[in-house]
Order: sequence, then C-alpha cells, then structure tokens
Amino acid sequence: MRFDRRAIPSIAQESRWLTPGGQALRRIDWAPPAQGGRGGILFMPGRGDSYEKYLETLDHWNRQGWGVTAADWRGQAGSGRLGGDAITGHIDDFGIWTADLAALWREWREDTKGLGVLAGHSMGGHLVLRAVAERAIAPDALVLSAPMVGFLPDLVPERLKLAAASLMCRLGDPRRPAWKWSEKPGELPTGRALLLTHDTERYADEAWWRATRPELVMGPGSWGWLRAALRSILYLRQRGVIEAIETPTLILAAEHDRLVSYAAIRRMAQRLPHCELVRFGREAFHELLREADPVRDRALAAIDAFLDRLAPK
Repeated sequence: MRFDRRAIPSIAQESRWLTPGGQALRRIDWAPPAQGGRGGILFMPGRGDSYEKYLETLDHWNRQGWGVTAADWRGQAGSGRLGGDAITGHIDDFGIWTADLAALWREWREDTKGLGVLAGHSMGGHLVLRAVAERAIAPDALVLSAPMVGFLPDLVPERLKLAAASLMCRLGDPRRPAWKWSEKPGELPTGRALLLTHDTERYADEAWWRATRPELVMGPGSWGWLRAALRSILYLRQRGVIEAIETPTLILAAEHDRLVSYAAIRRMAQRLPHCELVRFGREAFHELLREADPVRDRALAAIDAFLDRLAPK
C-alpha cells in the first residue's frame, strides 16, 4: 500500500515537548509494536526542515519494529523563530541546540526500551554528532544522512569562511539573511530541487506542507547561523574530538552533494573509530531519504542492515 506523504498517519501522535527552560518544541511519535519491539529511533531533521518531510521514512522504521520520534529544532518549523523575522533561520550558538537535544534524549531514553538509536539529516546529523562528541548523550548507534560537517567550496578553508561570516556579523545585524532566497519571501526558489532530490513528487510534498501549515515556512540562514555553524564545524575538526566517539555509526552521503562537502564527510568517517560510510554517486542529491526510489530504497536498506546487526529482528 502506498504511503500518503501528505497526511499524518493515524498511528502517529503530534505533541509539544518543553525544554528545561520552558521552550515548547513540536514532536511526533510512533509507538513501538506491542510485541517484538526492538528499541527506538530519535530522528532530527536539517536546517529549515520539518518532520513532515520525513513521515514516509519514519513510518518505514516503525514498520521495522522501532518506536520512532522526531522533533523540530528550537526556532525552526512549528517551534518558533529566533531571528528578526518569520522567515530567516537564526541561532547564536549551536550549543543551544545540543543542550535541547541532550534534554530531549534523556527524557525520551527513559521511556524507550531496547536499543536507543539517534539519527539526523544534514544540520541534524552535525548536531547529533556534536552532542555525542560532547558526551552530552550516549546513544547505542548513530545514523547520519549527509551530515553537515563542511561547507562548499572545499578550496576555501573553513577558518577563512568563519572570518568572513564573523565580519558580516560585525558589519550589520547577525540575524539578517546570509544569502538570497527568492523574490517572494518564503517562496521556494527556482532550481532548489536540483540541490535536494531527483524525485519531483517528493520535492513537491514540501511545498504542499508549507501551504497547509504556514508556520513551517523558513528561508535562508542568518549570518549569525553561518558563524555558529562554522564554529561548530571547526570544533568537530579538533584533534581527538571525533576519535573519542565509540558509538557504532552509519553515514550516508552523496559524492556530488551540492550543499555539504562530501570530502569533509569522507574525512570525518575515516576519523570515527566505528563507522561505515555508504557512498552514492551522480544518481543522488542531498536528501537521500527523499530521493527517487532506487536511491532511497538503497539508503533504507543500508540503515536496516546496520540496525539489524545491532538489534536482530
């Protein structure tokens, strides 16, 4: 039966979760099967994302025997904004997000029997990796889809990029957009699909959800976000930070990703002590879990096989 990507499944429950400071964040949960449950997967989406984009994948994992949860990052999707307008994505320090994740993980893990898996896409992949590197959380396994551990172009050093972003923050409001989005604020720009997925129908789902739930609309990141992202990337590149992670890790990455650096992902994978890297070629863009079926099926199969080794059915 074909999954309806434009409806919240009846077995999933949307709710609000409060951070220790009282910030309300959206979350969605699929309960584990009554019998034969294997554990839980907590999935965190990327910059400007919402969990609605990943309903199909979250439901797949639930059908594989996992309890599944996904949540917004503070200041994204239906969890408010931290910038000066309703469109631009802003944060001063990625540590705000890893602190939120650590608190959510602790509470979620107490309610989750079996294996505790932490998964993230793009910026979400970066943040879950950082939270583990900081020893704020200790999942049993990590699944990272196109983790944001380096920006393009590769030829420009990250420290130079950080210097430029820091200068732009000093020259004006750090909350202002760092790049152009479209002529109409909040409207998806022409050509964006060519950065994300070959599947035009899955790409169209995002616009449908944004029209149905306008609070999900988000445009570019701010100069402050860019500065915070580069500082966090350089933290992960410090000698010994990644090497200390003992968590079994699966990374999915596209060699021709035009949003994050595949070269940086490959180097990060080589530094992780217990990491498997699954590489995709020209057939794949950035959003591997929302790609055309041949790519997406291979990505899901790799994740399923990885988790099957850790928690056999």
